Amino acid sequence: MSHPIKDLMDSSIQNLHQLVDVNTIIGDPVTTPDGTTIIPVSKVTFGYASGGSEFPSSKTPDPFGGGAGAGVTIQPIAFLVIKAGGGVQLLQLATSSNTADKVVNLVPEVIDKITGIVQKSKEEKGAVREEPPITL
Repeated sequence: MSHPIKDLMDSSIQNLHQLVDVNTIIGDPVTTPDGTTIIPVSKVTFGYASGGSEFPSSKTPDPFGGGAGAGVTIQPIAFLVIKAGGGVQLLQLATSSNTADKVVNLVPEVIDKITGIVQKSKEEKGAVREEPPITL
């Protein structure tokens, strides 16, 4: 026979599972008529507490009193935009004051700039090779 606190916790966790799943954090993609796909990204925070107590008495040998509570906060934080031509962009709803977050947010821009520089360098080298050699 299972203990009442186990049943209470199982029920609470099962209800939390229904509230928060991966589709809550990464939302369903929306495709616009021009082929751009927009995926919402949310921050989910939740807390959970449960407790119980037993007070034996002469009337009931196994009395039980217990409770559980939970709270959930869902906050949209960004949209991932995938353009039909292949470009990807992260649009944040709020800017972060945390230095680490700012660095992470700059990574896509830095990668784009480095890729552009490397591509330009390759094109310049290719142009030099195509010129005929100078003979004396």
